Amino acid sequence: MFSKHIYSQRRQQLKKTVDKGIILLLGNEESSMNYKDNLYPFRQDSTFLYFFGIDRPSLMAIIDIENNSEILFGDNLTTEQMVWTGFQEPLELLAEKTGVAQVKRLHEIEGVIKNAQSQNRRIHFLPPYRPEQIDTLHSLLGIMPGALQNRISVSLIKAIVAQRAVKAPEEIEEITKAVNTTVRMQLAAITMAEKGMTEALIAGSIHNIAIAEGGNLSFPSILTINGQILHIGYSQATLQNGHLVLCDCGAETAMHYAGDLTRTFPVSGRFTSMQKDIYDIVLAAHQSAADMLKPGILYRDVHLFACEKLTEGLKQLGLMKGDVKEAVAQGAHALFFPCGLGHMLGLDTHDMENLGEKYVGYNDDIIQSTQFGLKSLRLGRALEEGFVITVEPGLYFNPQLIDEWAAEKRCNIFIQYDKLNSYKNAGGIRIEEDFLITKNGSLLLGDPLPKTAKEIEIVRAS
Repeated sequence: MFSKHIYSQRRQQLKKTVDKGIILLLGNEESSMNYKDNLYPFRQDSTFLYFFGIDRPSLMAIIDIENNSEILFGDNLTTEQMVWTGFQEPLELLAEKTGVAQVKRLHEIEGVIKNAQSQNRRIHFLPPYRPEQIDTLHSLLGIMPGALQNRISVSLIKAIVAQRAVKAPEEIEEITKAVNTTVRMQLAAITMAEKGMTEALIAGSIHNIAIAEGGNLSFPSILTINGQILHIGYSQATLQNGHLVLCDCGAETAMHYAGDLTRTFPVSGRFTSMQKDIYDIVLAAHQSAADMLKPGILYRDVHLFACEKLTEGLKQLGLMKGDVKEAVAQGAHALFFPCGLGHMLGLDTHDMENLGEKYVGYNDDIIQSTQFGLKSLRLGRALEEGFVITVEPGLYFNPQLIDEWAAEKRCNIFIQYDKLNSYKNAGGIRIEEDFLITKNGSLLLGDPLPKTAKEIEIVRAS
């Protein structure tokens, strides 16, 4: 946990931003895998962590704005329960560490909610993203599950996004720690991979690093020889010479701050001529995007500029043609880059995404596109000092998508379909790094990690 002053200050700021009423924040519950007592690893709700810092299941909290008070609700484990779990610190001591004076039994929250409802006070709550949260909100508030999304507090969402989006120094330190662990995971993947190994073997090895350094994975690792599929997981597929391995992985610290990095490397140790050509196009787009980062610039514009750089490179390969800006405007590049350039990073890998992309990555002035490719850009708004974001351009050669677009003659004034057959097995290449937006530009977070094709080959050779 951070100091109690940090959590108290966060809650005070929230009270000042949300006009009136009470704020109901739900911690997460334990969740069963395949029978009641076989549990998934517990992960606390990130907003609950941000304001209360207690990493324990079955907690709720109320922040009363007018009365300037806070109550933590939960139950201490019995001695019999702790036979299974080990000693658990009393909730009263944990509350004191986070600056909360009032602790009540979990069931007592029902009376507090009913009292607020009887006074017609506004009860602010966030969008539920787990079934347990839906059940709890239905039980406490009497709102039917299907109507919950219409009753969420937009003012609370906007207030929380405004706070969590700008990272404090102690948060940047935690994120950097996560990024550095992720660097070690990436180096392990690059150095250990050999012909005949399975994707799963490498994925298991880098997972071990995340656990050994005190945390866990910040998301399920993408480690694959099928990099043309954007979010495919690892499998028992065997690495062979000629394959590219795309490793997109992240560590989460013990305090649940995330890292997120991607590298792509050749199994044989050296990129083929085709692979290197594609890699260098992605690298140039990545560097061009990184050079643009600064407060005030729309990240959507950074994304579109990176798309133009990718399109220019594809034109040089003879795979695209025509005016670059017009090709990007019409979405022709999305055949090869059907996703966004990056996203917020913090307590979540896609930070605060459960609160809604339209509030986190966009606002009333910057609306998310519906165009294929661009609609998957999670962050379009203007960057601010203190944001932590990813930059992750890529080129992906998906045979199924290529065949479908070719059959439709989609964007055929920009795409050289007759030249694409020899690239259908090129796979996918992505390069991803994490940046802090500073007063005048940006700062690359984490220890150095090989990025150019030559650097990757040198590490592979070692």
